[in-house]
Parts: sequence; C-alpha cells; structure tokens
Amino acid sequence: MALELSGISKSYGSNLVLDNVDFSLSDGEIHALLGENGAGKSTLMNILGGVVKADKGRICLDGNEIDISSPSDAIRHGIAFIHQELNLINDLSVYENLFIGEELRRFTFLSKGKMLEKARNVLAEMGADIPPDALVGELDAGSKQIVEIARSLLFNARTIIMDEPTTSLGEKEIARVFELMRSLKRRGVSIIFISHKLREVMEICDRYTVLRDGCVAGKGDIPDTDETQLALLMVGHAVNGNEYRRTHALGGVALEAQDLASPPFFSDISFSLRHGEILGFTGLLGDGRSELFQAIFGFLPVKSGRIRLEGKAVRISSPRKAAALGIGYVPPDRKENGIIKDLTILENGSIVIYERIRRFLFTDHRREKALMLKNARELNIKYSGLGDSILSLSGGNQQKVVLARWLSAESLVLIFDNPTQGVDVGAKEDIYRIISRLAQEGCAIVVLSGEAQEITRLCERAYVMYHGKIAGELSGDELNENSIMLLATGAKQARLA
Repeated sequence: MALELSGISKSYGSNLVLDNVDFSLSDGEIHALLGENGAGKSTLMNILGGVVKADKGRICLDGNEIDISSPSDAIRHGIAFIHQELNLINDLSVYENLFIGEELRRFTFLSKGKMLEKARNVLAEMGADIPPDALVGELDAGSKQIVEIARSLLFNARTIIMDEPTTSLGEKEIARVFELMRSLKRRGVSIIFISHKLREVMEICDRYTVLRDGCVAGKGDIPDTDETQLALLMVGHAVNGNEYRRTHALGGVALEAQDLASPPFFSDISFSLRHGEILGFTGLLGDGRSELFQAIFGFLPVKSGRIRLEGKAVRISSPRKAAALGIGYVPPDRKENGIIKDLTILENGSIVIYERIRRFLFTDHRREKALMLKNARELNIKYSGLGDSILSLSGGNQQKVVLARWLSAESLVLIFDNPTQGVDVGAKEDIYRIISRLAQEGCAIVVLSGEAQEITRLCERAYVMYHGKIAGELSGDELNENSIMLLATGAKQARLA
C-alpha cells in the first residue's frame, strides 16, 4: 500500500469524531471516501492534510511511519488537499495563484519568467488550455478546479484529496475534471475522492470506504457494489426510493409570471405555480434559472414583465419585500448567501421572523426558541446547543437551519435553489420529506436543480430552461431524465405538456 492510516481516533472534548479508523490508498488509485455530513470524513482528511492532529493512530507512507503536524508537512510528503471552497484569489493571475507562498526568486526579485514557464508546462502536461497569465476571476468553475489540481502537481503531489470537486460544476466541466483525474491515475497519482454524488462515485472510482458516526461502516471495490448498497452503508438503513410527487389536490394559483426578462440572464419567461404544487425548473449550468428566481425574490432587477402573487400584481424590489409578501428563498451557496457566519444556530434560524415575534420593543425569545426546537426536530438537525456558532455544524445541517428559517416564516411560496447541493444521502431524504409535507399543507414550492433525478423524484411538473429561455414544460410520464436532457441541451425545443 502506498499510504495507510491505522487506528486513527480524534475527539473534540467529549465528542468522539473518529473511532479507530483504518484507511488505505494504493498507487494510481481513485478511492471514494463516503459518509453523511458529520460522519468524520473531513476530520480524517484534515488529519492527513496536516490541518489537525490525531489523538492516536499512525500514518505510513510506503511502509514508513511519517509525522504530519502541519499542511507544509503534508505537502513535503506529496499530499495535497483541494478543499471544497477553492483557495484561489480571483484578483491574481493563474501563475501567481500556482506559486503563492512558494514564489521563485532570483536574489530578492521575483522570477516572473520562470514561474510563467513552469506554470505553462504543468498546464500543458495536464492538457489544460488555460493561459498562465489569465486572471483567475475570469475563469469558469471547471478551469478553477483544474488550476487547483495544477498547483498540486507543480509541487509533485503523489496523493491528491479532492473534497466535493464537482459540487458547483456543470456536465461539461465535470467531464473535463474526470478526464484529468483518469490521466493523473495513469501517471501513478492517487486520488481520494469525497463526494455525495453516488453516480459519479460509481463512474470514476476504483474502491470505496464509508464512514458512519466516526467509524468505518464498510469498504470494498466499486465493481462489487451499487448506489443502493453505498447509500445503505452511509445512512445505516434503506433509503426510501419512493417518489415524492403529489398525491393530493392542488389549490389556486399562488404565483404567476408573465413575460419576465432581465437580459442577459433570462427573457420571455411565463409560468404559473399553484398552492400544494412542487414545480421544477431544471437545465444545464448557466441556463438562467437561478437568476430568474433571484429576480423574483428581489436580488436582481426585473427589466420587464409582470409578477402576480395570489392574483395581485406585485413589484418586488428587495428580498425584504419578498419575505414580507410571503416568499421564501433557500439559496444554493449556504456559505455565501445562506448562513450568517457570525451568528448562532438559533439566530440564523430565526432572523426572518423577528418582526413577527416582537412584543412591543422586545423579542419573544421563548417563542423564538420553541419554533427553532420544533423545526430542528422535524428536520433532524444534529447540534449540541442552539447557542453554538452556525459554523459548528456540518454543511448538511447548516442547510437545514436555512430551511428552518423559512419554515418559521410560514411562507406562502418557497423557492429551493439546489436544496441538496453538497448534502449527504440521509439529509437529502430529510429535505425531500419536508418539501413534500409542506406541499401537502398547501405551500407553493419551486425546486431549482441541475440534477434531473431530483426533479423527477420531487416534481409532478417541470420547466426546462436553455440559454435563458424556457425550452419546454414536462409533466406526468413525459417528465423523465431523457426528455429533460433533450430540452436542456437544445436538441429539442417544444412545449411538451
């Protein structure tokens, strides 16, 4: 084995995060590290990457025990960690990002020419058509991911840890990254692939290790398993594969849009949404669906067209106005647009309802806490105390707190923009279940997702967007992954329902 972690344990106070975990990685292998949010994956990789120190256990490289006490130790041993939130500086060029902290110098002066040359060479080796002097802020998400990998190779990484590398990528960008991963594998580079997307795991990985509650729940070869078995190992019980589609009568029209436009993002958008309905909007990355509903929620301006809420024309100039009208919005990027990092779990879950729970000049904290406790139970949020920092939670639990915020607000219309992005299998089912329950209670729901499987499971009806316009509407038996892909790629432009 090229790399072996044996008996790794780690506690934070009385909280045992890792309990005697074994993990091995062979040369030229792509190994999936799986588990629910909070299972211990990040802690294990932070130990390997030198971010935190294990309480006990050993790390061996090529049969020799090594000490990794810092990220620089990990790099020295050929281990590179590409985090989910890419550590790139948008205002610097590609080559400057590649050499940041490790700049080449001649005497006291930076050797720009040498750095450009080395950057150009490593990008060429990877088959990446990215100019080394290009500004990182002007690159797409897939190219940024490749720049991070290039930095690893520049410093001769033998093992690369990739934490949710495809979360914000479209299909074409994912294909580019996978092609590069296979190329690295052929060169003997080993990759630890952390992902919640089990289809991708089945496509790209050789072996798997599943963590659950800080312990190894299972391991084996990818050809000997399937998505259902992996999901079972992750959550500890069979995942409900039933559809969450409507089984109840719909109410009247809650939200209606006519000829909405906000160039260059979207144009000619008309749709209606009824009480009790889960309406899908899908397509490929950059199709304009997120911008459309950011405009409806008041984040972006609507240049033309009309919005009606409960049959009345409304003008939504800000998110505050949208919330006051009864529209809630769960954003895809919880770290940038969802959570407020300086606030507690309770404050993050209550921030949109302070106006409603005020008694004279004071906040009714008993009511605030009671609502949050109720929502935390319903959403199965795992936390120690409501007064803890929101950052103490795993990503999936942070997403649930954002959802709890809008449950407290009792919104008439709820917009879920990629609600399960970066969320594990168990948390996904929790979120699906609560979306279905809200619809049954009469809430009008919009789900935006690039995952066709998610749309077909949740929605009875969906609009597919292509280049900022609605390419077609699908419902019933016509709402399937094949039909979605035909419309999303522009292969077919028709109203199918």
